[in-house]
Formats: sequence, structure tokens, C-alpha cells
Amino acid sequence: MEMLLIELDKQSPVPLYEQIYNQIKNDITDGKLEVGAKLPSKRKLEDFLNVSQTTIELAYSQLVAEGFISTKPRQGYYVQAIEELAYVQPVNQERISAVPEKEKMQLDFSPGQIDMDSFPFTKWKKYAKEVMDDTSKHLLSLGHPHGDLELRREIARYLYHSRGVECTPEQVIVGSGTEQLLPLLIRILGPAAIYAIEDPGYPLTHHVFYHNNREAVPIPVDEEGLDVQALQQTEATVAYVTPSHQFPTGTVLSAARRTALLNWAAAEESRYIIEDDYDSEFRYTGRPIPSLQGMDKSGSVIYVSTFSKSLMPSLRIAYMVLPPRLLEHYSNAFIHYASTVPRFDQQILARFMEDGHFSRHLNRMRKLYKRKLYLVTDTLAAYAPEITYSGEEAGMHIIINVQIGKDEETLIEQARSKGIRVYGLNGYMKKQTGQQPAILLGFGGLPETEIRDSIHSLMGAWQTPLSRI
Repeated sequence: MEMLLIELDKQSPVPLYEQIYNQIKNDITDGKLEVGAKLPSKRKLEDFLNVSQTTIELAYSQLVAEGFISTKPRQGYYVQAIEELAYVQPVNQERISAVPEKEKMQLDFSPGQIDMDSFPFTKWKKYAKEVMDDTSKHLLSLGHPHGDLELRREIARYLYHSRGVECTPEQVIVGSGTEQLLPLLIRILGPAAIYAIEDPGYPLTHHVFYHNNREAVPIPVDEEGLDVQALQQTEATVAYVTPSHQFPTGTVLSAARRTALLNWAAAEESRYIIEDDYDSEFRYTGRPIPSLQGMDKSGSVIYVSTFSKSLMPSLRIAYMVLPPRLLEHYSNAFIHYASTVPRFDQQILARFMEDGHFSRHLNRMRKLYKRKLYLVTDTLAAYAPEITYSGEEAGMHIIINVQIGKDEETLIEQARSKGIRVYGLNGYMKKQTGQQPAILLGFGGLPETEIRDSIHSLMGAWQTPLSRI
């Protein structure tokens, strides 16, 4: 089969993969696609529909899971006989209820993984045991809407000493993840707010704005961070930035642009900056980059961060620091809300921080990740000049630029065929630029003893020659 006639409505609230799934399924049940017919490859359909290969993969995976099509290794996807299905769901009731599980890989260079072997289980268990006690009966009831005071006090103290953030515990709002706090923030900023987002940037943020029906304007990022001059040419009133370690490029917002961004926000009362400081704890060269919030004189910066990288993603504790002019508005809007983080978890973390274990854990992890980073960059150096890298000053991933005559999608697919998952920079961009292939290489979750072999395995999948041994 050369191609499928599929009409997509990119303005529809129905996800694109679900639209593709629905139309192929309908064609099969209506007999428009014959049993045994071969469907277009994921790459061909991706190009034809101008969507990501992940979107096609989700649709095909769901059709395979429900038995409408089958897959043959190295051959493709084929239409199944629907009479073999135990039950065919009526067309007018169709909805996809589950997203297929992520394909398991032998090696995953995810930028979101942490070193789980180094988590201080013994210390954490000690505080958990202390909290889970008859004397903690009060924690069974709902706490303060902003989060328990003990934890907010520790967060405020930590932010002042480590990031230069000036705030009181009253300004700290605790929630179960950035994706839970952002919709609350969006509500108090009002429907007229227009958001500027970094391009490339964090996909979850883009989805939050989209699903809350908020306009988001992509602003390009270069070697100095967000292009503030480009921001000034838009109607945006709120800028969402990762200034200390831009995700995913790893650049740091330059001093000149920090000043320009703060001046942009201070120029109008309706303007705000959302500063996402997601992994500022892990900086390996030079002095720590000061927070925008600590430099802000107009009360325009909303500071957001999380414990996902510093402790564990599953803890689901994030927080934001509201400027005074937004705090009363927030409190009035959500006076009947309760914090979405279990109070026992809040208390364990508060005691862990109060006794200095959080700071000590960060110091240990900073040294460990720095060693891992060295192993990564030292191994990659053997593949120069075809392989270069950037963004090594901080964080748990770097960007590698690959100049071996292959495009980004080919590199990702070649790695996948060898059981290796990597992430292309284009996947984080709203506007494609046609630049040289660039790959995010996360090293946080890789065992220290396996990093060199992991890099060599990836280079082998790409058939990248060694320049030195």
C-alpha cells in the first residue's frame, strides 16, 4: 500500500495518534482495508502526515494491541481479519483508554534518570519510621493548603543559602509535581496571559499550556539562552525559562540577557517570569549561577523547582515561590484546596532537610555526577571531530552533535535497532531548524562502571570511527 487517506484536525482536542487510530480502525471494520494489506511504514506515514514518528507509533501500537493489525519483524504492519476478534467495539463508542507501554531497551540515555544506587535509604527509613508513629496522629488530617509549615520553612532556608532566593515560608507553595502546580498558576495569572516558551524546551510545559487552552509563543534559544530581543517582539506577558541550565540545550542565560529579561518583566505590571530551576544543584564548573528571583527588584519572578532530580522522581514533591503581589490572589483563589502531597512525605522530607542530610546528599551526588560526566566526555573525545558535545557545565545530560552524514531520525532508529534509546533535539522543538543532528545524552542513571562501554556501544550502533585509541 502506497499511502493511507487520513485527515487530521490539529485544532481538535482529540490527540493526533487517536485520530489516526480511529480512522485506520474504521477503514478496517468498514472493509476499506483488505485483510493482509500492508500498511505504510511509520516513517512514510510520518512524512506524509507531517507528524512525529512517536505519534504514528502510538497509533500502530494500539491497533496491534487490539488485534486490528499485526506486525512482522523487518517487514511491517498488516491488516488482520476482524472476524478473528472476540469483540469489535462500536464506532460511536470508541476511545483509547491506555497508552502502550514504552518499548524496553537494554540501554537508555534518558536525561530524566537519576543514580538510584546512591539514594540514602538507611537515613530515609529512619525518618519514615519516626514519622509513622502514634505521636503523629495529627498528620492523618488535612494540613495547610500551601503545605506543612515545617517543610516550607526548610525549603525557604535551603533556597536562600543555595540559590539566593529571598522568600518567607508563607510564599512557598508545595505540590505534587510541576505539572500540578502550573495549572494553579495559570489560573491566577488569568485567561489574558500569553506565554513565551523556550524553543527547544521542556515538552511537559508545552502540554500544560496547550491543555489549559493558553496561548504559547515559542522563542528561540541560542548559546546565550533565551533570545530576549525576540521575546520583546511578541505579545507575550509571561516568560517561562530555565535560565541556570536550559533544558534541553544546557546553555546558561547570559548576564546581559538576565538583566534584559528582568527589565522586560518590570516594564509592565502584568508581566511575569516563571523561573524553572529544575536541576540547579548540579553545577560542575565555576560558581553557582544566581537565581533570577534573587536578582528581581520588581516582584515579577515566580520561582519553581522540584526534588525529582535531587532526591527521586517518585517523591512527587515540587514547590513554587510566589511574589507577594500574587500570594494573596493565590490564597483567595484556592482557600478550600488541600496540599496534594501526603503529609507523612512532607514531614519525612522536612526532617531529612532539617538535620542536614539533604545538603550532604547533594554534595555526594554532585561529586558522583561530575565523575560520570568526566567518563562520558573523555570517552566521547576519542570520536572527535565527528562527535562534539556541549552543555557539560551542569545537570545530568549533555548534547552531542553528530556529523557522520546521517540525519537525526536515522541516528535514533539505528540506536533503537541495537537496543539503545536516545533522544533527538528535534523532539523538543516547536519549530524545526534543519540544523546538524543533535542528541541528548543522559548519564545520571548509568552505572559508573558501565559508562565507557555504553558510549562505545552507541558509537558502534552509528558505525562512528574512533579517531584515537
